[in-house]
Amino acid sequence: MKAIVVLISGNGSNLQAIIDGCAKGLIPGKITGVIANKASAFGLQRAAAAGIATKVVSHKDYADRETYDSALQAAIEGFAAELIVLAGFMRILTPGFVQHFSGKLLNIHPSLLPKYQGLDTHQRAIDAGDTEHGCSVHFVTEQLDGGPVILQAKVPIFPGDDASTVAERVHEQEHLIYPLVVRWFCQNRLQQRANEAWLDGNLLSVQGYAQDEDDSAVAL
Repeated sequence: MKAIVVLISGNGSNLQAIIDGCAKGLIPGKITGVIANKASAFGLQRAAAAGIATKVVSHKDYADRETYDSALQAAIEGFAAELIVLAGFMRILTPGFVQHFSGKLLNIHPSLLPKYQGLDTHQRAIDAGDTEHGCSVHFVTEQLDGGPVILQAKVPIFPGDDASTVAERVHEQEHLIYPLVVRWFCQNRLQQRANEAWLDGNLLSVQGYAQDEDDSAVAL
């Protein structure tokens, strides 16, 4: 059972998906702590309802990114984390922080990376006339939204869709693929090697993955 720490800034719907995956025995891990940079983050209530320890490390209490990330690192290590999951954590992490936890940091981004790194991804996809969009789970590196992609899910964009409609469609897929990737990591099947993601000893591409009978998602 690997110790998982989840970092959040808001609603925490992906946190809830991982909580549910652990509770159902689909993820061989335990969330030992949830850390938010905002005391108002609803995800803290989700964690408390599940009996998970929480902590607020507010970025407003620190003069710069380096001192904030140092405090965040200490909080994570206080929960004995073996895996750190970014679930809507709206902070750009410093290189030193990323290097310290290299290979143990996962993030989910609402686009089909490498397209639309950064913010406002749904509207940007609509404005570009895309007919498909999606989400990507990746290892975190020093490059913003640029770490090796592990798994993606695609959704259609229909004429007349707005950003909120597309976001709902993407969120449904996020809640499927993020717990699956966490499962792989906790099973020691998933590793980051340099700037590559490997599953079951095979180099991953964003085209799909090696599915076994226990994996609870559909191959791309």
